[in-house]
Amino acid sequence: MINSEKIDIDKVKDIVADIKSKPNKDLTKVMDFLLEDFDETKKLIVDLTYHLDNIENLYNKVLKEYQSRNGQE
Repeated sequence: MINSEKIDIDKVKDIVADIKSKPNKDLTKVMDFLLEDFDETKKLIVDLTYHLDNIENLYNKVLKEYQSRNGQE
């Protein structure tokens, strides 16, 4: 989970809204936040993709058995 102690999404939006006048320290915090959020989101997508593939494979296996029992191959 994203470390909310450093910065929160509302602060990120405020910094980005006035990015030209913000110091590098703030920009670094925003970049760290966004990188962490990106990595976490990417991991979730990959994990969900594996899960979805597994569900599809299980469904196809059950469907094939069901069809073979009912002479529908």
